[in-house]
Amino acid sequence: MVAVGRRACSYTEMRLGNQAHWPQRGVLHTDRLRSLSIGIGGAIRVPEMCSRRMVHWDMQGPSAMVGQSRMTAVHAQLQAAGSEAGGVGSGVQGTLLCSSLTASTMKGMIEEAKEAKAAGADSVELRLDYLVDFDAGNDLEGLLNAIDLPCIVTFRPLWEGGKYGGEEAPRLAALKLAMELGAAYVDVEFLVAQVFFAALKAENKTYKTKVIVSSHDYENTASDEKLRQLVAAIRGVGADIVKFATTGNDITDANRVLSIVREASQDGPVIGLCMGEKGQATRILAPKYGGFLTFGALSPERQTAPGQPTIHQLVNLYRLKEQSKDTKVLGIVGNPIGHSKSPAIHNAALSQGGLDYVYVPLLVDDFDAFMESLPDSDWVGLGVTIPHKTAALAAAVEADDVARQIGAANTLVRCEDGGFKAFNTDWLAAISSIENAMDKTSGESPLKGKKVVVLGAGGAGRALAFGAASRGAHVVVANRTVDKASDLARQLSPPGEGVSLADLQNGKVQGDVLVNTTSVGMQPHDDQSPLPEGVTATFSVVFDAVYTPLHTKLLQHAEKAGATIVTGEKMFVGQAAEQYHLFTGEHPDTELMTNIVLGK
Repeated sequence: MVAVGRRACSYTEMRLGNQAHWPQRGVLHTDRLRSLSIGIGGAIRVPEMCSRRMVHWDMQGPSAMVGQSRMTAVHAQLQAAGSEAGGVGSGVQGTLLCSSLTASTMKGMIEEAKEAKAAGADSVELRLDYLVDFDAGNDLEGLLNAIDLPCIVTFRPLWEGGKYGGEEAPRLAALKLAMELGAAYVDVEFLVAQVFFAALKAENKTYKTKVIVSSHDYENTASDEKLRQLVAAIRGVGADIVKFATTGNDITDANRVLSIVREASQDGPVIGLCMGEKGQATRILAPKYGGFLTFGALSPERQTAPGQPTIHQLVNLYRLKEQSKDTKVLGIVGNPIGHSKSPAIHNAALSQGGLDYVYVPLLVDDFDAFMESLPDSDWVGLGVTIPHKTAALAAAVEADDVARQIGAANTLVRCEDGGFKAFNTDWLAAISSIENAMDKTSGESPLKGKKVVVLGAGGAGRALAFGAASRGAHVVVANRTVDKASDLARQLSPPGEGVSLADLQNGKVQGDVLVNTTSVGMQPHDDQSPLPEGVTATFSVVFDAVYTPLHTKLLQHAEKAGATIVTGEKMFVGQAAEQYHLFTGEHPDTELMTNIVLGK
């Protein structure tokens, strides 16, 4: 019996082989498929519709593996792809890059295959369930022959998150036909794999096709123990390659999946992915952790699973094919994080420097839980942004004087003892960018004696407030919670003043320099400004730490009023360059970083 979640699946009785019950409708009703139907008589059960919770099982599958013979030409292509990456078991993992083809016509799917190959894919997944008016018996051979990349043939039913809503017998027969035609792989759902393998075993035939047995959980990521049980059960039913995909409700789920993949890959090929933005690292870091394959979308709008990067991003931004088990991991921790250009500028600099690191985006809710879940000590450095900068300082075993004084850290660097040391590279980058935009004829800091109004009392606000005070400015901190603003102001040297955001918005607070350290105005809310246009116009210099977009609504209002504006990329590149040095010991090309931020 197969149980799903707290309730069993509903099943439909079906007879396969000579007594198969074939649907009276649907594009798979062909004579060729009838002759290739799975050759097993008697009644069997397959899932009709299931809740996609974690699968529990108490069934035994055949112990013999099916389809383990010599390679065809497409398998030779796969061997070459793995060899180019060093091959599984060598210093560089032979992780394949696959793209799912989801066109609704054969012609469209063939064109997508060409597009995937040009972008750098090693293989493609033919999602037959996306095709309209497709007759597998007549069309599948032509489709396979028209694509010169190794193909995974997948025919995903509704009950496993796909689009096929017909009977099971013709669907499984189409997968068997793909094996007859020499497809490199077929993907069979775990819940029907026992039936599929029993039928193949009964035929006593040898196939060159490798069978991926897959399980998808669209709600959760199970415990480590249950994931291990799932991997073992998939192997036990006869899989050549294990595939499990979970849903990442927290980034700790992704870190656990990476650890399970590394562990499971010691016993055979495994694909382990965590869906969603919080699981993106499992896709990017598949080569490092021994994943057999990862998926890249043809374009952002053609994702076949949430959180799926594009082929272009995996190949060019994250250097997927250059990663190895020894690659060091860096990342940017924040919430939100999708807007961040940190991965773009750091990975470009790392590539230019020929350094074996990869820098990944990390959407984190609970900072402490994330830090505790890191898979290993190869995670050597983290950039930290809103809202985790104070938590980053608290989590560090050591901190430099500046970070300790500011009370916030935007950089964590792994120490030899395994802990992290905290740094703050925000303040100097931001203050220098503001000073460079002002008149510096006196030889002193142009901020000296000026009234600087800092909007926000979070990590970046603390850094900017301390930096401005150190230059001799009178600092006013404005925050929604006035107590938090006043507390920060009292810590400055010399002490500043804390006011409410409402007072600033109502024009009750005046100043020379306005510094916005909040996320108001950041994409996708780039039509917003933290202050009314009339209030913004009273400042002579306006700085905005937001850099996406570069010219925020706040800066547009300031520029319209004739103020000197300072865009956020100057602070962003400056702090990133210092982070890079702390991470690697090398100095990056800041012009390269700036050009990437500016889209040049």
